[in-house]
Amino acid sequence: MTADTVNTSADTRNAASFVSSRRWLLWSGIAALCAWVLVPIYLVALGALGGRQGVYVWPKTGLPTGLSLDPFILFLKTEGVVQSFLNSLGAAGITVALSILLGAPAGYALARYDFRGKDSYRLLVLLTRAFPLAILALPLTVSFIRLGLYDTIVGVGLIHTVLALPFAALVTQGIFLGVPRELEEAAWVFGCTRIQAFFKVVAPLALPGIVATAVFAFVISWNEVFAASVLTVRNRTLTAYLLTVLSESPMHYRFAGGLMLILPSVVFIFAVRRYLFAIWGISSK
Repeated sequence: MTADTVNTSADTRNAASFVSSRRWLLWSGIAALCAWVLVPIYLVALGALGGRQGVYVWPKTGLPTGLSLDPFILFLKTEGVVQSFLNSLGAAGITVALSILLGAPAGYALARYDFRGKDSYRLLVLLTRAFPLAILALPLTVSFIRLGLYDTIVGVGLIHTVLALPFAALVTQGIFLGVPRELEEAAWVFGCTRIQAFFKVVAPLALPGIVATAVFAFVISWNEVFAASVLTVRNRTLTAYLLTVLSESPMHYRFAGGLMLILPSVVFIFAVRRYLFAIWGISSK
């Protein structure tokens, strides 16, 4: 056996060992990330479905025992829970719709056109998130009372849109930058107008990114509590309602409220998961 053959064999073993180590690190990272996300949800579900006694059982068992939907159903029957849940869905729906309708055109303009003040506009979009919402609470309350938007779901949805819109504009800009301009120009050559080219060529390719933007807008609205607490009294969203009601409630009721906050976001993200997976292929082009 020559020295070259020995060196080649050693290099092959080293390469195989390196690939195996990378694969092991990859799967270890995936397992750690899944545990980081799923274990808290699992513990919240145990507390919500285990009843008054199940909350204080320690250590927790790996396999759930003694679970019942009765505590969770009893929580749902509490006055105001269902209505606040519907209010949250309404505010989140308004936020998603307005964020996409306003943010996607802004992102497209930033991606496709060069105009004076483009960088300043992008910076101003980011600076809208630099102002703490607490500073604007009093002026917003006075303005909403004058406009008739105080204690309405529309008013909450508008505020949540303001919070989500900078993210929507900048993320969709990155998505539209990933769509080749040549495809749009080819559509123009074949007789499409700019609007037709956008809806027939650009929008289908950018759909995964737009759906991802909608997911984050939904989550921002669903989890926001400060503006919803300040700008509503009777028509509270679920987060504002739970903050008010559950502060003195039994522990298993609090876990039931936490589970009710988690489930819609998980279901919504699971429903559009294929678009979230597809976004990586677009943004990496």
